[in-house]
Amino acid sequence: MSVAGRCEICGAGEVEDGCDRCGRLVCPDHFDEPTGLCTECLAEFGETPDRGRDGYPDGVDEYRF
Repeated sequence: MSVAGRCEICGAGEVEDGCDRCGRLVCPDHFDEPTGLCTECLAEFGETPDRGRDGYPDGVDEYRF
């Protein structure tokens, strides 16, 4: 999906995806790829984004800044 602008949740991240439920344009930090939902919609269902067993998304074991 090709979109431009700022995340509608945090206002800081670059938009890369849109929520399949509410249509919010969100950054990768606020989008759950497996479900296609933003973190706000996930919270309504009492779920959290899949961050794997160690707290990182699958395939990521460290972050670099």
